[in-house]
Amino acid sequence: MRTVTLIPGDGSGPELVDAMRRVVEASGAKLQWEVVWAGETALQKEGTPLPPAVLDSFQRNKVCFKGPLTTPLGTGYRSVTVELRKRFDLFAGIRPCRSLEGVRAPASDVDLVIVRENTEDLYAGIEHEVGRDAAESIRIITREGSRRIAHAAFEYAARNARRKVTVVHKANILKLTDGLFLETAREVARDYPAIAVEDRIVDTMALELVQRPWEYDVLLCPNLYGDILSDLSAGLVGGLGLAPGMNLGREFAMFEAVHGSAPQFKGQDKLNPSALILTAILMLEHLNEAPAADRISRALGRVLREGKTVTFDLGGSATTTQMAEAIVAALRG
Repeated sequence: MRTVTLIPGDGSGPELVDAMRRVVEASGAKLQWEVVWAGETALQKEGTPLPPAVLDSFQRNKVCFKGPLTTPLGTGYRSVTVELRKRFDLFAGIRPCRSLEGVRAPASDVDLVIVRENTEDLYAGIEHEVGRDAAESIRIITREGSRRIAHAAFEYAARNARRKVTVVHKANILKLTDGLFLETAREVARDYPAIAVEDRIVDTMALELVQRPWEYDVLLCPNLYGDILSDLSAGLVGGLGLAPGMNLGREFAMFEAVHGSAPQFKGQDKLNPSALILTAILMLEHLNEAPAADRISRALGRVLREGKTVTFDLGGSATTTQMAEAIVAALRG
């Protein structure tokens, strides 16, 4: 039986994670959880948002499922999520975005995947004040970082029968950094002649995702662009409550939904658990628990199609707990 490090998260995270756990445990998946706390809860209890117990558990288990954590704006500690990605070299952020039957959304027939470089770009966090009235941030793009995320994107496309990779950049203006990213991606593309490759300037990409999302398949992005386009793409298919994600490295893997901790809804039992459940499906596939993943996917799909026991963002009035129980019932039915 595989042990997975579980970080319940901040704000509404713990109640959403509890809903996910009930569904996964009802699926017959052979895994157990090792619960550790990070973020605001850990900061209050232990004086640090990232205690050694979290790092030790992840190091030992190699796989982590993380609920949403709160990152302070402007001041305070840096993002725990970003630190975990950097500490365990989780360089590939993979975020599928797919239209789901029964969900009312601005677009239909969307089935794309954003592959985001996770460790470089402005998220390297190299910044400083310039006098009293200015601040400067240094953007880092390396050939090695660009090469390995490009390989990750093309490998994902090859393994999942994807037809095309679109490289997203701003090389017309950022000629050295984005120029290096684009040049390296084109070099890597030569190793995958069966997969079509194209590129788009990031602002054009945002426009075309809104107008013609069905034309795109795999988007290969530097860190910041991938983060922004992930939220845009989630909006196309019904919102962040339906947006799963995973972070992969050579040895470690961390699974997390795209949405934040929504502390304003803490304890209200009203948020959509689908994003974390979809993320759990990705984790189960990664752990070679494909039958359990498939059972959950079909049960979630049934609940969404029927639309009787869904949360307010999906047009229903069910609580988080009620929607999770409906998915469990569908698993057993």
